[in-house]
Amino acid sequence: MTPLLQHVKRSLFLRLLLIFGFTVICFFLIISISLQTLNEDSGAIETIPDFFTRNVESIIEDIGTPPNLSNAMRLAEELDWTINIRNPIMRWSSDPDNRLDVDSSTYNRTLTNDAEVRTIDSEDIIMVRRGGYDFYMYQRSRIEDTINYVVLYVGMALAAIVLFLNYFMVNKLLDPVRLLRRGAERIRRGDLSFRVKSNRQDELGELTESINHMADSLQSMLEAKRQLLLAISHELRTPITKAKLRMEFMPDSEEKEQLKEDISEIDLLISDLIEAERLNNEHAVLTEEWVHFAEFVEGICATYQEYEGGIKLSIPEQDQEFEIDRLRVRLLITNLINNAIRHGENNPITVRVNFRNEQAKLEVIDEGEGIAAEHLPQIGEPFYRADSSRQRNTGGFGLGLYLCRLIAQAHGGELAIESELGKGTHITVTLPRHPPRLESDNEADADQ
Repeated sequence: MTPLLQHVKRSLFLRLLLIFGFTVICFFLIISISLQTLNEDSGAIETIPDFFTRNVESIIEDIGTPPNLSNAMRLAEELDWTINIRNPIMRWSSDPDNRLDVDSSTYNRTLTNDAEVRTIDSEDIIMVRRGGYDFYMYQRSRIEDTINYVVLYVGMALAAIVLFLNYFMVNKLLDPVRLLRRGAERIRRGDLSFRVKSNRQDELGELTESINHMADSLQSMLEAKRQLLLAISHELRTPITKAKLRMEFMPDSEEKEQLKEDISEIDLLISDLIEAERLNNEHAVLTEEWVHFAEFVEGICATYQEYEGGIKLSIPEQDQEFEIDRLRVRLLITNLINNAIRHGENNPITVRVNFRNEQAKLEVIDEGEGIAAEHLPQIGEPFYRADSSRQRNTGGFGLGLYLCRLIAQAHGGELAIESELGKGTHITVTLPRHPPRLESDNEADADQ
């Protein structure tokens, strides 16, 4: 392979330049040839053939004066011209259509003593005055108009073909961009194991390699973070267990109860961290089983009978079965209700279940303090809390809604939060009848 071809193969921009350069040259050639053809045709239309200028005398002699109309008609047919003969008492034409109004013609040049060339509508005609008669001769039909249209249509067709070829070449050249977009979307959704396959050696090939290296680095960093977090969480279990054991031997007091509450909160935090990392792991597996969803939610709400504000439960008369991980969905629902109780200011809480289009819709609505609009975009992120002071009476560590979102996403659903400060919060969880299967990823790979 020559150095020039290697350079073209390695440069996407050079190939695009060649494609558009080829297009410009083709358009230039098509336009030039079309214009040249039209000019040639126009010249043939407007110019009288030399045959007529040289033999005008013999043509008039064949017609005669007074004119022999039969000879005039025969000559008009043989020459494919129109012959008009006029004098004060007659007007005769070999062509009844009379394409040109010879009376409107103007003088151009002289041929002989009694013959001259006249012009009308940019077309030349011959006029001969002899024996008291005026003879006009001009081309019978403008065949050139049809030729002009043919040239125009052919040129347009060739230009369209060049444009389509240009489009298909550029479209083929940019195929890797679509692969990169799909790959970047897969990585954005958290599938860091996905890699874009490409054997190109140009700029797009280099971009593909950069994206794959970026995914490798992200996967390595996140895996290191995850392993560190899990290791720390597991290591903290031992001192916490020892602290709980020693605390049992302490005499009962207010300090002991306070210490027990602090240790329980730390233990709950560690449990939430471990569960969040398990759900956030791309290889996490749900323990799925069929559950009557409305009945399942009703059983969970029954455990909150002591809540002062009361829980209003709204479920459909016809229950439906859904395939879910019971423990994790229970954690999701209890987190949402606990969050509503914590911030509901003892106002009633509404829990509503609906079924539609093979989906279960769970809504938890409180009439409490609400969330300011500026906090809503980040409220589902880990350790984020609208209360920056993180006081004990507000409760939680900012992991509850994050865990709820992860559980919903692991089931193939989603969690949405609507809230208005001073009016309450409305959280909606949508779950499909079946969690997503691994085959969906395989199908995505097959598409490429």
